[in-house]
Amino acid sequence: MASLIEPPNKVRPKGKHYYTMGQTLFEIDTKYVPIKPIGRGAYGVVCSSINRETNEKVAIKKIGNVFENRIDALRTLRELKLLRHIRHENVIALKDVMIPIHMTSFKDVYLVYELMDTDLHQIIKSSQPLSSDHCKYFIFQLLRGLKYLHSANILHRDLKPGNLLVNANCDLKICDFGLARTSRGHGQFMTEYVVTRWYRAPELLLCCDNYGTSIDVWSVGCIFAEILGRKPIFPGTECLNQLKLIISVLGSLHESDLQFIDNPKARKFIKSLPYTRGTHFSCLYPQADPLAIDLLQRMLVFDPTKRITVTEALQHPYIGGLI
Repeated sequence: MASLIEPPNKVRPKGKHYYTMGQTLFEIDTKYVPIKPIGRGAYGVVCSSINRETNEKVAIKKIGNVFENRIDALRTLRELKLLRHIRHENVIALKDVMIPIHMTSFKDVYLVYELMDTDLHQIIKSSQPLSSDHCKYFIFQLLRGLKYLHSANILHRDLKPGNLLVNANCDLKICDFGLARTSRGHGQFMTEYVVTRWYRAPELLLCCDNYGTSIDVWSVGCIFAEILGRKPIFPGTECLNQLKLIISVLGSLHESDLQFIDNPKARKFIKSLPYTRGTHFSCLYPQADPLAIDLLQRMLVFDPTKRITVTEALQHPYIGGLI
């Protein structure tokens, strides 16, 4: 639980108060009353809180020593710049950014988001049964939020169950935009290693210079499969193992499936792998709706140019009736 404490230097700045949660000090605006810590990750500590002015429950994320690491600072800035302009019911809302006391010497950043109950990773690994309707509703909302992002030329680049927040009504919201960026079409060089490995598209694993919105669609396919099977479909231990796992399911590739690979060594590696027929998704997920299997196999296509788009996925019969 949160404990109200005296300021560390005994000087109480106007409009601020201090709380500790575990070993973490929170210096926050007095309109927010922390309740308890709800998460801790590589990029900060999150606590639930109440906004006394609106009586709204929110989540406050403290990113400590934000300037200590240049990459972490850029992630935070990227998320702030994007979320300032994003408004969609399937994307997490940034409610507030607390202004530091000393604008020239502050070290910590406090971001205020709408509060959700859990994330899809926690749901998948729990013993809670998931019906076909649950699965369909989660995928529909994920695609809907992603269509909004892609229509604004934003690639998320780090979609995974832990970055999909869910509340008690099964409403789903995409979060964590620290790796997101704008897409300006073909011909633009982009960094390869962005998405968490298990959800990383083949074109990223193969170090292709150009990629687009299809990388997010691959991640959705991996998440879709994980909901159906309650475990990751491609839990690779490193990059090459990840590729081998993908091909063990999809089967060996034709020459026409490799045209997008612009790295000769990468193409040679794929061709060197032993022949495999692969495993049909209906065998991996025998209880799944046949329409779910059809959509899944259109998402998990090795060649990004042949992969279904988000707009097309939302028009798929599996999603029918939800739009």
